[in-house]
Amino acid sequence: MRPGARQLARGLAGVAIAFAIAEGVTRLELVSPRYLPPASTIAARAVSLLGDAEFLHAVGATLTAWALGLGLTVALAVPLGVLLGSSRVCYQATRAVVEFLRPIPSVALIPLAILLFGQDLQMKTSLILYAATWPVLFNTIYGVQDVDPVAKETARSFGFGRLAVLARVSLPSAAPFIATGIRLAAAVALILAISAELLAGAGGGIGTWILTAGSGGENADLVYAATLLTGVLGFALNWGLVTLERLLLGWQPRLQEAA
Repeated sequence: MRPGARQLARGLAGVAIAFAIAEGVTRLELVSPRYLPPASTIAARAVSLLGDAEFLHAVGATLTAWALGLGLTVALAVPLGVLLGSSRVCYQATRAVVEFLRPIPSVALIPLAILLFGQDLQMKTSLILYAATWPVLFNTIYGVQDVDPVAKETARSFGFGRLAVLARVSLPSAAPFIATGIRLAAAVALILAISAELLAGAGGGIGTWILTAGSGGENADLVYAATLLTGVLGFALNWGLVTLERLLLGWQPRLQEAA
């Protein structure tokens, strides 16, 4: 069996075991079905939600905020990371500000974001931009700083200028770090989009849909089903980014070994 098929089989086995445990816990009444419906019921409701226009509209709203926020993050954080990673002076000049801002929880900024932008797409996008910037920024900085100095000196000895060395040596070498930062940021962006919807009722996305479905206390299966589909969505987005990374950066030795 090929390594990829073996990993898939193990993953499916893990899912089946988790499903059986969750089903058994409810069927044996270790937990009240009112609070934890059977896994089979949750799975059936999740399948039915795939044909629910209102839920799909909510998914679209969340994905719109996710894509817009992540796109802005990449457009801003990657160039800034390249600048800070390639210039010691710039890095040292901004380090104190960056280290001050980075520990601030993004969720704690929701009231401020509501005051500034209201409860719409712009508010969610601003929170995603703030939270997702850090993994992209620091991975880019570390990637640029990790470039082999011998490779850069070799390029300079052939007459390449600073920008040419950056484009031909530093960026290709740092690309895997940047790709990893983007994948981490993608997960953070999805979490922030749904958190903003749950806590502020912003934008009518998945979080708002879950909040509405569970408000009466009688639709636990719908809440669990939507949560399950959110996890599947996150998995699918990460898988898509990993696949894209392998297509674009397949020449990297690390990716060739993992393939």
